[in-house]
Amino acid sequence: MKGKVSLVGAGPGDPELMTLKAADRLRLADVILHDALVSPEVLQLASPRARLLNVGKRCGEKGITQAEINGLLITFAQQGNFVVRLKSGDPLVFGRAGEELTALRQAGIEVEVVPGVTSALGAAAAAQISLTDRRAVEQILFLSGHHACGKAEPDHWSIPSRTTVVVYMPGEHRKIAERLMRSGFEHATACLVISSISLPSERAYRTSLGQLSLIPLLPSPSLLIIGSTVDTAAVADHPPLDPATYPDNFEPLTIGS
Repeated sequence: MKGKVSLVGAGPGDPELMTLKAADRLRLADVILHDALVSPEVLQLASPRARLLNVGKRCGEKGITQAEINGLLITFAQQGNFVVRLKSGDPLVFGRAGEELTALRQAGIEVEVVPGVTSALGAAAAAQISLTDRRAVEQILFLSGHHACGKAEPDHWSIPSRTTVVVYMPGEHRKIAERLMRSGFEHATACLVISSISLPSERAYRTSLGQLSLIPLLPSPSLLIIGSTVDTAAVADHPPLDPATYPDNFEPLTIGS
């Protein structure tokens, strides 16, 4: 008899931010295939009898392919196991759930999706930012700072006014700031960089786009929020650096000035 696969959102890291259904699926699972970014605290909710496999793909490291992950999900399910595919945040936001769903449906495997708190919402809660404050914005735009292999990165994005922008996996700060200013944002636009959302190691800096390249790169996973609502964040501003202390290779951003 075929088993079942559950695509489960682990949330941003703190196990208390998981849904009751997500925690229940971890306790019931025979096999758990999890991302590298899923926190150890979340994995502790799994049944002691469950087989845990790290199938994460980290930047710059050779790892398992998506086709291999799809094959594992199908094989374990065909053996009669209840399989949990555990993804950080929400499984349907900047993950590869679409490819996994297609493969499982084609193989005739029963599958469900258990949503989770995506990183953007976890970051907004941590910094106490209203992403849709009607006094300043009318919409939210989620963007990815990374792109699929072979796909050219855009020089800029088409972003309507009165929008809060959230960039997942922003990567190198200078590059992302230049792209945003080409998209129409001003140097003084407030932005927030936050890492390890909801975990004890969480770190956050509030600054402006013009000074974003001076913010130290934070450990993955990190997130960038840009827009006027960031002005209200319950986060201390990054201390402005004296020009005399700037790195030797630092060049001021001039795009959009």
